[in-house]
Amino acid sequence: MPYQQAKYDEPLISEMLSLNSYKLPDYLSESETLIPDSLKRKSLKLPEVAEYDVVRHFTRLSQMNYSVDQGIYPLGSCTMKFNPKFADKLSSFPAFTNGHPLEDETTIQGYLKIMYELQEYLKEISDMDAITLQPRAGAHGEFTGVLIIRNYLKDIGELEKRREIIIPDSAHGTNPASASMGGFDVVEIPSGKDGTVDLEALKFALTEKTAALMITNPNTLGIFEHNIVEVAKLVHENGSLLYYDGANLNAIMGITSPGKMGFDIVHFNLHKTFATPHGGGGPGAGPIAVKGFLKEFLPVPTVSKNDKGYFLDYSAKKSIGKVGSYYGSFNTILRAWAYIKYMGGNGLKSASERAVLNSNYLSRKLSEKFDIPFKKLKKHEFVLSTENTGKRALDLAKFLIDNGVHAPTIYFPLIVHEAMMIEPTESASKKDLDAFAEILVRGLDLSNEEISKLPKNLAVGRVDEVKAARDMKITWSL
Repeated sequence: MPYQQAKYDEPLISEMLSLNSYKLPDYLSESETLIPDSLKRKSLKLPEVAEYDVVRHFTRLSQMNYSVDQGIYPLGSCTMKFNPKFADKLSSFPAFTNGHPLEDETTIQGYLKIMYELQEYLKEISDMDAITLQPRAGAHGEFTGVLIIRNYLKDIGELEKRREIIIPDSAHGTNPASASMGGFDVVEIPSGKDGTVDLEALKFALTEKTAALMITNPNTLGIFEHNIVEVAKLVHENGSLLYYDGANLNAIMGITSPGKMGFDIVHFNLHKTFATPHGGGGPGAGPIAVKGFLKEFLPVPTVSKNDKGYFLDYSAKKSIGKVGSYYGSFNTILRAWAYIKYMGGNGLKSASERAVLNSNYLSRKLSEKFDIPFKKLKKHEFVLSTENTGKRALDLAKFLIDNGVHAPTIYFPLIVHEAMMIEPTESASKKDLDAFAEILVRGLDLSNEEISKLPKNLAVGRVDEVKAARDMKITWSL
């Protein structure tokens, strides 16, 4: 049976009107008399919609969409992992959802214990010395790390001199953005013929102006930087810092670590490595870990422990200050803590091993039809090129989603033409991988004219790219 997505002529909720719309209880309406007129809004553009119409509206929208609960979601670099339901259930317990961040520390010891334990787990996993849970996403964590680099250089009197951050051409797009937002100039270096950092280019780029090198390992090509110890040596001998983008930590967890490789700062993507929700504007969490000499620069508070229990620690003397309200995205932190508790050290290592196995299995299977550049042995993800097939990556992606399979990341990294960046994650079965490969290869049999008209089985067809580019709607209001 061909894949068929639900399709409704669904209006905007602002266009809906119910006969029995929701009303505030009388006792709440009467409380309006307590609000000064100067603070009252004269009108609210809120829809008059009953609960049952709201539920049906969003249920129908969900049926017109694809989710990680439906099947494989192989977004390379973005790591859309299945979210275990035990962690979702735990995070919905009233004991957690009813807490308030302004409660006295003595009344939230359980919350603080969870945060403290997660800090300790992440330190052990990464072989780093100190950590903050405050950043709300990976990119937010990157920016926090850049601010730590900035303040450290200022503290030692080298900020005016060191104004550059080196970033490989295979890096995530957020890396140069974070460096630039932190006030640094970005210096891009090319990858070598094997897809790893070109050491000669790095040596040339390292100068007295270099503040840091930002890199992930494995890199975005899914290749392990086998020269990482030498890279670290070169960077540190230059008086610069080494920053680890933790996006691909799920490929090495339990096998090696950023600390062992010589990194000074690490950010974690809890959604990518520890199976918490990702995308859609939140929730998110991007903790930062550092080596001991940078501990005093971490955002405050962190969570510490003494003989009286757990407490919010504001003692860092050179802290960059807060990077987010309160103490971090607790609901996401809770899920990551639960996942690590459930998996244990052996389970986390097994997840990494299976992610690498799945990636290499699918890579070898697809190499019969597609060009897969650079080293054959991959880690958790790989990048193929459709250029040799005469098909555009975009068109094959549309074919995949027309057959009920979420498409991988396309046209990234830029150093591979017609790129498809595929990351199956450890939760994909052999059946999932075989089906994905079979569908992708089947797309090669269609003519370019046929495939250019897809998708047809989705609630929304192909966007008119020219119109979208020329007639952009970048704002929306009621």
